[in-house]
Amino acid sequence: MVRVNSSTPVRVRFAPSPTGMFHVGGARSALFNWAVAKQQGGVFVLRIEDTDASRNQPEWVDGILSAMESLGITADDPAFEGPYYQSANAGLQKDAAARLYAGGKAYYCDCTRDDVVARTGKQQTGYDGHCRDRGLEYAEGRALRFRTPDDGETRVVDLIRGNPAFPNDTLEDFVIARGNGSPVFLLANVVDDLDEHITHVIRGEEHLPNTPKQQLLWEALGATPPVWAHLPVIVNEKRQKLSKRRDKVALEDYLADGVLPAAMVNYLMLLGWAPGNDEEILPFDELVRRFRIEDVNSSSAFFDLKKLTAFNGEYIRALTPAEFADACAPWLTAPHAPWTPEQFDQDVFDAVAPLAQTRVALLADITDNVDFLFLDEPAVDEDSWKKAMKGDPATLLADMRAALADATWGAEPLKETVTTVGEKHGLKLGKAQAPLRVAVTGRRVGLPLFESLELLGRERTLARVDAAIERLAA
Repeated sequence: MVRVNSSTPVRVRFAPSPTGMFHVGGARSALFNWAVAKQQGGVFVLRIEDTDASRNQPEWVDGILSAMESLGITADDPAFEGPYYQSANAGLQKDAAARLYAGGKAYYCDCTRDDVVARTGKQQTGYDGHCRDRGLEYAEGRALRFRTPDDGETRVVDLIRGNPAFPNDTLEDFVIARGNGSPVFLLANVVDDLDEHITHVIRGEEHLPNTPKQQLLWEALGATPPVWAHLPVIVNEKRQKLSKRRDKVALEDYLADGVLPAAMVNYLMLLGWAPGNDEEILPFDELVRRFRIEDVNSSSAFFDLKKLTAFNGEYIRALTPAEFADACAPWLTAPHAPWTPEQFDQDVFDAVAPLAQTRVALLADITDNVDFLFLDEPAVDEDSWKKAMKGDPATLLADMRAALADATWGAEPLKETVTTVGEKHGLKLGKAQAPLRVAVTGRRVGLPLFESLELLGRERTLARVDAAIERLAA
């Protein structure tokens, strides 16, 4: 990895705005920065860019810190520094603007957008440089613009994009301070990076157009620009950029559905990068060891929900039974669970948990898989009922009921009992057990039936078969 110079320790930063839920794209950026800091023995700086007072909320700051902690990025680690707040740096940012103006590298402008359109006759044109040589001084309402070079090009060192060059004559004289004197994002971002001694800026592709402007600001302030790395955009299955208006993008939502944090970290690390050897399920320390920011792909990264779910299933199955039971705990109580605390039996859940662990891909699925054990009556899925109760299900269930009443109550003998009854009706086990499964659990698909019956007990099983026969008769 390119360093600013060989003696400078690597310092990266993650700079989210506290204006909403924690986007999975931001989570990916944070992890890539964290991986670089850990790998290089450097520092990860967290900066909260909180200058948009109209949109910032304190709870969003708490959400950022909580989400990052779930990813394993915490202040307890020596590689972590911060959080710093952009609003606390307003004085330095204003000083930088004043230095640029005093050095002739910026000028005041009183043009409105309508003025520019009137002069150029074009609605979409950029600023035309009208105030460059008017010698205006500061006054309320006058913006401060940076004086971009007229010729040549600005070339940036980008570890992913191949050091792109931007012709300077395509860069308009951009605003660095508003008419009220407050610095805009471009300047504030650069001043904060300078103040925090950032050596590598690793961020999303959407910031690439700002890069030549920010590099010019670094140079104008007498500093060596950082090394840049612009990560590929994350897209949905239609290859559209993930959007909170259209897609599920909040990290918190995925965790609330029962995606394990370790699975999410593993998956996000592979959005745009691969560890090689066709290996994907790897612990974070191994991902860090193999990670190279230079190997990140510049093309868009597909956020594949099916693949994330499959990853999560692998991580769930790797848990110990005790870890799995603990991980399921939030979904075994209100508001997720439909049963009361009095109906829940921890011993029964501990017994069924190993059966569920091999089948659930999201922890939230545990509730529907085990609800039949704790509810007085099963929650019957009507589509499952219609598909299972075909032919003469009442007679089949009546025969099963009679056989189950005298059967030895264990998974294997129960399976033999149902198999025998099914054979009398000319049915293989799969067809024979379908009405029984729906009668007892409410669904056609679920945990292994006979182990489930063993846990449910003879009395409750027979009562549910009786209820199903009554419903069929009605």
